[in-house]
Amino acid sequence: MKPTMMILREVRTMSNLLHPGLILIAVGVLAVLVPKMLRKFVLAVGPFFALFAALSMPVGTDLSIEFLGTGYHLGYMFVDKLSYVFCMIFALMACIGGIYSCHNENRMEALCSMSYAGCALGVTLAKDWLTLIFFWEALAVTSLFLIWCRNTPQSRRAGLRYLLVHMLGGNLLLLGIFLKVGSGDSLIANLSKAPHDLAFWAILIGVAVNAAIPPVNAWLVDAYPEGTITGSVFLSSFTTKVAVYALIRIFAGTDFLMGFGCFMALYGAAYAIMENDMRRLLGYHIISQVGFMVAGVGVGTAMALNGAAAHAFSHILYKSLLFMCAGAIIYATGIRKINQLSGMAKKMPFVAVCFFVAAFSISGVPFFNGFISKTITIAAASAAGYDWVYTLLELASIGTFLSITLKMGYFIFLRDADKNVEIKNPLPKNMYIGMGFGAALCFLYGVYPDLLYRYLPFGYPDYQPFTAAHMLSYVEILVVTMVPFMMFLPRMEPHTALSLDTDWFYRKPIDFVIVRISMLLCAISGGLGSAWGVLYEKFMDLTSNPMDFLDAKPFRKRTHYNPENYRTSIADPMMITLTVLVSSIAYFIATL
Repeated sequence: MKPTMMILREVRTMSNLLHPGLILIAVGVLAVLVPKMLRKFVLAVGPFFALFAALSMPVGTDLSIEFLGTGYHLGYMFVDKLSYVFCMIFALMACIGGIYSCHNENRMEALCSMSYAGCALGVTLAKDWLTLIFFWEALAVTSLFLIWCRNTPQSRRAGLRYLLVHMLGGNLLLLGIFLKVGSGDSLIANLSKAPHDLAFWAILIGVAVNAAIPPVNAWLVDAYPEGTITGSVFLSSFTTKVAVYALIRIFAGTDFLMGFGCFMALYGAAYAIMENDMRRLLGYHIISQVGFMVAGVGVGTAMALNGAAAHAFSHILYKSLLFMCAGAIIYATGIRKINQLSGMAKKMPFVAVCFFVAAFSISGVPFFNGFISKTITIAAASAAGYDWVYTLLELASIGTFLSITLKMGYFIFLRDADKNVEIKNPLPKNMYIGMGFGAALCFLYGVYPDLLYRYLPFGYPDYQPFTAAHMLSYVEILVVTMVPFMMFLPRMEPHTALSLDTDWFYRKPIDFVIVRISMLLCAISGGLGSAWGVLYEKFMDLTSNPMDFLDAKPFRKRTHYNPENYRTSIADPMMITLTVLVSSIAYFIATL
């Protein structure tokens, strides 16, 4: 018995030292190498090893390695309560996404989806600035290919714009990190009380790009809808939540983030009400829901930061489920537009059930996980005396219920089937399993919040979500929201017009400037080319016959070379011939 116990203890000790992010990257590499049938097993089962490793990490783990003998140590596995809860949800999401996508035959997508999740864990466990920027940039690269793997003109253009924006954010973050490391600050630290110098602003803006804080938010709704069906599920879960983790770690208590968070929450909800494309609508709600988290970071109290972490945890579950449901509809019907769908509850009942579980979760309906996380931040803002934050976040919650639960729920699933939508492709079984897994977790955390609250990084929250007054107030808000929706139902159907976003204000001027500069450079290039042609022609003309220079006279116009001008008379060669002939005869006679 003792040897068995020792072996089990050694296995557990080894698992504590395994980096869950590296396990996910290894799963992605393995999925590329194995045959097709075995790849499904690798993608469905492999992420659970990373989840086991993440759950096995003891809080307080601090592993590092020296960088190329320089004396600089890369802290690649630093576990505290904050990194632990984010690692847990990132690994759990990798499991759900792996199941949902294991039917996919694209090897590149399999590699990048798992590596993308692994890089998110790498950022979360980084202790020093250089380790963070390494995984941060790898996060951008791997997510880019989840867009390009769709291989359409739209996805290629969206991916290029995505790359440009994240190059900007990554380089700003790198600038700030180099300034920090150059000044001797190698470890990641909270900068909210630090001087607002160039390093502070460079790091903040670099993180803000990934968090999709306006005005650098348009990349999200531009790129995520153009990703692959399964790739967009991963995209919805990691980039912005990794940024939220970084904001909590680095900028907790930076008060002006409250304003940005409230604006994000309202901005995303308002645009979602107008949107017609399913995944663009869900993309705007990523911005809106991340706004709650950013506002919580700005409030900066322990309760608010717990709310931001808890809402990031819940958001990954219900938002990925919404993208899975939207992806299932697109996979089955080939339709992305809401106004082209109807009656899907009868045609895809399981998808409808999963959708409404996710919709109730994101709307904060009691007994679903959004209710037990979103309300912590709102209550924390009120407790800290920021009543304006409380009011604006409550208004954003109304917009969420209106645009997702009511608009998407009714026009896609509940209205009469008058659009003649056909199911062209039956869903693979693994997609059903993935959606069911996500829906079960949304409900489980909603009815048993202690499963999440016990892991919150800033202590067990002094907050009870299931008080009668609290639940009644939310139910009243949701019921009142239904009244205008039902009153104006014929006008609530989404339109087909394009909604202009913040990128228009810098994309159009930059486009104008680039086009004009390009025209100027093309004109200069054409002028130089013409000038070179003229010079070349003149040079060839001058060098066509060197004798032409013999006739050159000052202040006289040079005529074009004409060989007739230089042809001698026939008398000259005749005289030369006769002279040579006579001389030869005379010489011959003289020698006789």
